[in-house]
Amino acid sequence: MPRMTGAKYLAETLKAYGVTHVFFVPAVLRKSLAEMDMVGIKRVVTHGEKAAAYMADGYARASDKVGVCMAQSVGAVNLAAGLQDAYLGLSPVLALTGHKSNLQQNRNAYQEIEHSKPFASTTKFSAVVDSVNELPGLLRQAFREATTGAPAPVHLDFEGISGNIVEDGEADLEILLESAFTQRPAFRPEPEPERVREAAQVLANAQRPVIVAGGGVTSSGAQEELVELAELLNIPVATSLNAKGAIPDNHPLAVGVVGSYSRWCANRVVHEADLVLYIGSHTGSQVTNEWRVPAVGTPVIQIDIDPAELGRTYSAQVALQGDAKASVRRLIEASEPVGDRSPWVSRAQELVKEWRDEVAPLANSDAIPIIPQRLCTEISNWLPSDAMLVADTGHAGIWTGSMIDMNEPGQGYIRCAGSLGWGLSAAMGAKAALPDRPVVCFSGDGGFWYHIAELETAVRNNIPVVTVVNNNHALAQDKRGDERAYEGIEGGSPGDLWQFTDVDLSKVAESMGAFGIRVEKPGDIQSAIEQAIASGRPAVVDVATDQFNSEAPVPWAP
Repeated sequence: MPRMTGAKYLAETLKAYGVTHVFFVPAVLRKSLAEMDMVGIKRVVTHGEKAAAYMADGYARASDKVGVCMAQSVGAVNLAAGLQDAYLGLSPVLALTGHKSNLQQNRNAYQEIEHSKPFASTTKFSAVVDSVNELPGLLRQAFREATTGAPAPVHLDFEGISGNIVEDGEADLEILLESAFTQRPAFRPEPEPERVREAAQVLANAQRPVIVAGGGVTSSGAQEELVELAELLNIPVATSLNAKGAIPDNHPLAVGVVGSYSRWCANRVVHEADLVLYIGSHTGSQVTNEWRVPAVGTPVIQIDIDPAELGRTYSAQVALQGDAKASVRRLIEASEPVGDRSPWVSRAQELVKEWRDEVAPLANSDAIPIIPQRLCTEISNWLPSDAMLVADTGHAGIWTGSMIDMNEPGQGYIRCAGSLGWGLSAAMGAKAALPDRPVVCFSGDGGFWYHIAELETAVRNNIPVVTVVNNNHALAQDKRGDERAYEGIEGGSPGDLWQFTDVDLSKVAESMGAFGIRVEKPGDIQSAIEQAIASGRPAVVDVATDQFNSEAPVPWAP
């Protein structure tokens, strides 16, 4: 075996595993970064550890490869906080940190707290690497853990304030590539044939079944199988926010996103169903609108790669453990065309039409200031067939989930799983992973302000992501609750809690070297996005929207 430093081993192993970018805040693994330069890995210095974690998350979700982020000892806990979204979004991210030497531990070492507890909440695997000889085995294990089962972030904590003790060490080391673990899913486990047959029979006997497709469908690449099963059995399909686009929105069986960031027609269809087939979707509060859609007690079939999710909230009549793509393929093979479900499908289509008719005046409104529904219509009409749409959380998640149509199978969608401000950084990571596809971030100004400094990172690293900002100079999702808090109180200023200064963010973008354009008329939105894409630079399309007509509707529940 060749003798090499830990720095050289780390760089060459990451290269072998297909890593093209690392996102980090200095000073960490300096010699490793130099070695990465030599093997062609792009090193992206960010302005904050959370942003680095968000970029690695966006990179991982867009590419299905492992995203890598790094921070030195004092930044480690910040990095752990940034992994919350990757953890909630089941994203394969590898975090590398440094820690003070063992001799300095438990002696009030400057700027350091113990790392294991923060990372325990946001990773599925975390290990300390105290010598170069431990690096090969633990690094390979980290890739295995990140990409198998339900994907999730992993963490290696290198000895040395910047991880330097491990990277400076030399040993006889061999680069061993375990190619199965270079991306998710590493394996495609399948459920037992008898359980598949049982599920097929239960589906065949249902009068009003509905499919709820989750993020497991997109992460396993099961979109074609999902549509094939739905068409074979004539079953309406709702999606979680994570699976938006898994079935085209213009498909006659598509009813939209279900839950709390939803179209009410999807909630109504799932509520009226007599059987819900969950495919690669947990049954948490967002996708069920606080466990009200469907009602607890509704018969359920659940397919999930993680056995801990099976029956977690709804007692599964049939539970199938397996990869979504492989499991749905087996279910297709075990199923036969069923009897007439046209009344049920017609009912679902009627609800979708009612929803579309209801929102049409808003979706096509020429109002100035622009309203968010019209902004979403313009994005839907513009969105190229290979575009990746990245959505922040809050209203950005609600508007994109409910009002933007994704009608082409080649379009992609990833969204924030929790932390407002994720969108810009995650979109940069997605663009790094997908350099030949248009990547568009949808954010409100409230989310955009969080990590606006990363626009400079995008300019410096030539990451030409386009950010469309729904700029109502407000945290508009807070408006309703803040004003409710003032009910019965005379005077006061509830607006202090949700209103911002009206800033032209296109000028801020231009001052950083990005392309900036401000839009004040709805008919100019598509042209502005086209100009932003054509600029070939990081770009901000600042859409001036109505502060007082900006709240999303309350999600439907029985």
